[in-house]
Amino acid sequence: MSRPSHSLEAIEAEILRRVGATDKSICPSEVARGLEAENWRPLMGLVRKAAGRLSAAGQLDILRKGKPIAPEAMVGVIRLRRPQTETSE
Repeated sequence: MSRPSHSLEAIEAEILRRVGATDKSICPSEVARGLEAENWRPLMGLVRKAAGRLSAAGQLDILRKGKPIAPEAMVGVIRLRRPQTETSE
């Protein structure tokens, strides 16, 4: 099988599109499957890397067990969502 080729920028755009289309969190595999329906598993590392870059830039929350985590703490099962803004008015 050949390895799918997608740039980190294209993957970041797909992540932002998907989290922007819902109020809920998404699974990183949804992004990979959206880019490569048949051969999505090889993309998972790149999806996680892109998510880490977006999180570091403040454009994405990475969740583990429902709580936001730092990109460096990304291990195991994670979910992605739009950053939550806290309003205390």
